Amino acid sequence: MSDTDLINLYSKRILAMAADIPHTGRLDSPMGSAKVRAPLCGSVVTVDLDVSDGRISRFAQDVKACALGQAAASVVGGGALGATRDDIAAGRAALSDMLKSGGPAPQAPFDGLKVMEAARDFSNRHASILLSFDATLKAFDDAQPQA
Repeated sequence: MSDTDLINLYSKRILAMAADIPHTGRLDSPMGSAKVRAPLCGSVVTVDLDVSDGRISRFAQDVKACALGQAAASVVGGGALGATRDDIAAGRAALSDMLKSGGPAPQAPFDGLKVMEAARDFSNRHASILLSFDATLKAFDDAQPQA
């Protein structure tokens, strides 16, 4: 990867998103919790959440990831409250399709992930970009027996 490729990949927009992640930290006594690690790069996202009437009612995430993973977590965190498991799964599927197959960007509230189009050619970064979605889905599943 050349210096120019890195500069383009870590654009100002991505770095700004990475610096402004909503709902960071951990929840006290969450209904569901999950920690997911990207094996290739070692990035880790832990999500705690509560579910009420099938929707996320409380959400927090602890993000230890590269700027791309942090930027994606920023968008996921911004759209998680009020989302159903299907909403989260659809956002993840759209993001994965955009990265791997050139599909369209996810729809609102995850449409800010369009900026990740710059990472299409960097498959070694895809797992980190998907981490927040993956951890949210696992935490949602963890919460289901209690919901």
